[in-house]
Amino acid sequence: MPSPIFATIFLVMFIGTFVTCTEARAFFVFGDSLVDNGNNNYLLTSARADSPPYGIDYPTHRPTGRFSNGFNIPDLISQELGAEPTLPYLDPELTGDKLLVGANFASAGIGILNDTGVQFANIIRISQQLQNFEQYQARVSALLGEEQTQMLVNKALVLITLGGNDYVNNYFFTPLSARRLQYNLEDFSVYIISEYRKILMRLYDLGARRVLVTGSGPLGCVPSSLASRSTNGECAEEPQRASAIFNPLLVEMILSLNQELGSDVFVAANAVDMQNDFIRDPQAFGFITSKVACCGQGPYNGVGICTAASNLCPNRDLYAFWDPFHPTERANKIIVQTIFTGSDKYMTPMNLSTIMAIDSL
Repeated sequence: MPSPIFATIFLVMFIGTFVTCTEARAFFVFGDSLVDNGNNNYLLTSARADSPPYGIDYPTHRPTGRFSNGFNIPDLISQELGAEPTLPYLDPELTGDKLLVGANFASAGIGILNDTGVQFANIIRISQQLQNFEQYQARVSALLGEEQTQMLVNKALVLITLGGNDYVNNYFFTPLSARRLQYNLEDFSVYIISEYRKILMRLYDLGARRVLVTGSGPLGCVPSSLASRSTNGECAEEPQRASAIFNPLLVEMILSLNQELGSDVFVAANAVDMQNDFIRDPQAFGFITSKVACCGQGPYNGVGICTAASNLCPNRDLYAFWDPFHPTERANKIIVQTIFTGSDKYMTPMNLSTIMAIDSL
């Protein structure tokens, strides 16, 4: 039996190691409007959220470029990690020590495919986001040196959210889109998963070793789909089928990648099941509706975009959807809580709390 002094020394060393790991862990974010926290503010694009009432419940009560009434998923993950939120990569304030916190490279409107979101004109496609990540590493190397930079990137947590726009703003964008003429829904889904695999491998090649990959949400159940494709308020069949095809394929691809790499580098978050829970039974989660957006116009407030002239609900916490496409801050909190503590129904091969515990040893 170890002496009390030895046990105390061991405990202090363990806690010290844990604190060092968690404090030092950078956070990088890639993807679309679900995770963009302001990069598109710096672009000439229509895909932006920098005017009221966006940000109405953010601490400053001002729009930030987040497609939310308040915090988005990366913000809430940072809070759970006890870290300050990452700045947008294009933010001029992202310099010096702030670089060591990480960076958000996401851009609203983008997809897995380069032809997704062409209607938004100037957006940062995923290939450019990855180039920006390389550029970021060169900037940090100038501060810390290459070896320390590689360690920072290897130990970082990475979040990537892609796929929804490849359906909404590409495949289903027009009744006869180029991609619909080229592929049926199943084959299109297989194609974008194969392209996503290349993106994830590129992230790995750039040093990412712990990557949280979120699947698409319930595309047929967002207020926009209800307004444009539903006759009776039920989830629109074809976009919902797209989610049902895409998410299992994503999990399968991630398990295959991990097996190939011999490590659980990639972790899949089943966003469609997470959101389907509160869409099917909003009252169980404290929402009054999962059909009507808080901010918008037309049926289900699902037509067009959220502007200062839109209908606006007085209590955002009672709504699952903030605008025609994006969850409210409160819905995002439910999603992030499930990412951290959810069962294998939602998280494959493990949840984020388990990852943090393993990585702290």
